[in-house]
Order: sequence, then structure tokens, then C-alpha cells
Amino acid sequence: MPASATKALRVAVLADSDTRWKWGALTANRMTPDDTEIRLDGYLLRGRATPTPRQLSEVGVTADSLREVTAVEFLRAMDHATGEDSYDVLVLALVGGGVQAMLHGLGRVWQDRAQRPVVVTGYVGVVYEKLADGLLLRHGADVVLANSRQDADRFRAVYEGVGADAAAVTEVALPFLGGAAYPGEPAAGERPYTVVFAAQPSVPDNRKDRTYLLERLIRHARRHPEREVVLKLRSKPGEHTTHIEELPYQKLVQRVDPPPNFRLMYGHMGEVLDRTDLLVTISSTAALESLHRRIPTVVLTDLGVREALGNHHFVGSGCLASWDQLDEGHRPVPDAQWVARQGVAADGGAYETAFDHARERIAALRGRPGGLPPLAPYYTTVTAPGYLPGILARHHLAPDGTPLPGAPAADKAPGPVRQVVRRAARGAYRHGVQRVAPVIRRMGEL
Repeated sequence: MPASATKALRVAVLADSDTRWKWGALTANRMTPDDTEIRLDGYLLRGRATPTPRQLSEVGVTADSLREVTAVEFLRAMDHATGEDSYDVLVLALVGGGVQAMLHGLGRVWQDRAQRPVVVTGYVGVVYEKLADGLLLRHGADVVLANSRQDADRFRAVYEGVGADAAAVTEVALPFLGGAAYPGEPAAGERPYTVVFAAQPSVPDNRKDRTYLLERLIRHARRHPEREVVLKLRSKPGEHTTHIEELPYQKLVQRVDPPPNFRLMYGHMGEVLDRTDLLVTISSTAALESLHRRIPTVVLTDLGVREALGNHHFVGSGCLASWDQLDEGHRPVPDAQWVARQGVAADGGAYETAFDHARERIAALRGRPGGLPPLAPYYTTVTAPGYLPGILARHHLAPDGTPLPGAPAADKAPGPVRQVVRRAARGAYRHGVQRVAPVIRRMGEL
């Protein structure tokens, strides 16, 4: 009998931020055949970006269970997950170093097992920096997801270029695309024409440029009082997402006097796009969500087209424009071929089948006679003896994947004292990131 007729597909997702939890959980659901029930267990890796309850609520993805763990706690949980509790698929929704550490730790945990889960990893969005570094840190997973045809070609080229097996690279699409197609500008009296700027935590990364973008957004609101101009924020001060935000726009706004048609907004990006008429960003993945729905989309050139900003990824898209052009009414027209290569299918048809190959690959791996081979990352103590030990040590693992002495590995929920200490430690870290670090940087520039 097929697996779907006997039991639910058991999937575990390990994530280290709100964005990666969203990607991992949605990916797990997209990779599951429509006729198969799924049991999804979420594990949140404890660290600087561990999602808060508010962030988890905003993501809007549910799981059958969800708990916070250290790397060593997670490895212990995987070691104990046997028999009826064993997992069929494990999604590692982590930064590259986290994936590499888990691959080595799991390799040790599963070294004597005939059966193990299919290990899947990938990227949350646009890959515009550290391509080789990030990819090689993810090598060793059974499936490395590429969000577009372009990424799949680039991923294979990197692996093959260093002599690593590229068979794991599997083309899919971003799992959170969707929503209704843009119906067109609102009729007079229906609702205000809405311009949304999708902010990013770390792009740009300095006060001068972030202040400039805020001022231009407010200037646009004053120039077009009939429009609603929205600054879409990723997190509240003190929270962290995938990237560190040293200069939250919320604090910059306190120094200006915005017009009444300007406002800040949190919430699910899909819901914001439901009433967006023009999406503006530097290089956010929100641009791809917007393009998928045929919403007019602009990638700003005001600060240049630079690798450091990530907007170089959109060269050839037809979406590049400046605030001056937008103020005058310019609306870019996306290039259809470029959009198609990004895994964005505005007609919706291709997107519905984007995960078919991944489902087939996972099914084939699960049905492999004799089980799956041991995990075999490209990085080992032979290929990267000066790099790998440091990557593993950050997660309290020795070069052979075993826990280091003193590694936090409690299996029970933290007590009241431990919770207070943890909150204080996080608060100190965030204070350092958002207040102390900028001051030190400014002093260094004197």
C-alpha cells in the first residue's frame, strides 16, 4: 500500500528565524503530495533571531508541535525519534553554517542506522551574496532546493566546479508565492491608491541611506496626498529576523513629521499585497511576491545598483527605477523572460506544478532499496580543516559531530530563572546591536 494510505508523512522543520520558519513549514507542506496527510513538528533553534510569539503569529503557519531547542537538544531529539516516532523528511531552514553543523551532527547520530529521514535544505529567497560559501555549507543534504531555474543552474555550476556531487540540486519555487492577481487600480471613491515600501532589516545598513529612503517615502506621500503610503516593517524594535536591524525605521520616523496619508504597518506580506497598487523596495523578496501577482513593482536605484544592496539581482528585470521617476508617474514593465527564470509565474499554472519534481525526488529517496547512504558533506576535516571546526564549534559540536563538553543539552523546558537569564541575555545582545554597535562605528569614523 502507498505510504499515504497507512500513515501520515512525518516531517520535522528546524528553523532559526521567523522568516526561515515560514519558508521551512510552507516548503514541507508544498513537498507533500495532495493525497497525503502530514504531521509537522517544528523546532526553533535557540539564538539571537529565535522568533517571538508575535512574529510566529504574524507568519501564520501552524504546526502539530513547536518547541525551542539548542543544536545539541535537536540532535538528541533526532536520535530518540525511532520507530513510530521516526521522521520521513527533515527540513533544515537555517543559515548555511547551521545547516553544515546539523549535517555533521546528524551524520554521527544516524551513523549506525539503516533508515533515516530525507534531509532537505535551501534558501528563503533571493540569493545575491556568498553564493559559493552558502552553497558549500549546504552540500551534503539529500535535496538542496533552488527557487528558480536560474538558481538551479548556478547551484549546479558551483558544486560541479569544486568536484562535489550536484545531484541534490532540485528546482522548485518560493513556497509563499500566491494570492489573488492584481485587479488593477481602484476606482474613484473605492479606496486610496496604495504605495507600499517593503523595508529590509539590513539593506541599506547605515543611517544616512535609511534616512534618505524614509524622507523620499514621506516626500512621495506629501506630493500625492490622495494616495495611502505605507512603510511595511519586518519587526518591532528588540526583535530580530533573519538579518540584524541596527537602525529600525520606527525610531527614524520619530524624528520627522509625516503627513496623515503616511503610516507604518506590520503583518503578513500577503495580506498587505492584497491592497497594494505599487510595491517599492531595494531588493526584498517581497518584489517576487508582488511580481507573481502582477502588481506594479519597483526596485530602487537611488542608492546605486550594487551587490551590497542586492538590487543587482534585478538587472534585466525591467523593474529598476528611482523615486524621482516614481514621483513623476513612471511604472516599470517587468521583462517576461526574466520573471519566468526567477520561478515567478504570473499566470499561476506553472507555479502549481513547481514542487512536482521535489515530491518525486523525495519519494524516490524514501523508497530507495536498503535505505539512504550516510550524509556526505563536501566540507570535512580533510577538505576544510581550517574552516569546518569553527563552524561546528559555534553550535557546540566537535569536528566529529559529537557535543563539546559543557554544551547546553537539557531536554526539559527552562525553569523561571533560566528564562529570565535568557531574556536578559537576548536583551543585552539586541541593545548592543541597535545602540552600542552604531556608536562604536561612528567613533571609528571620527
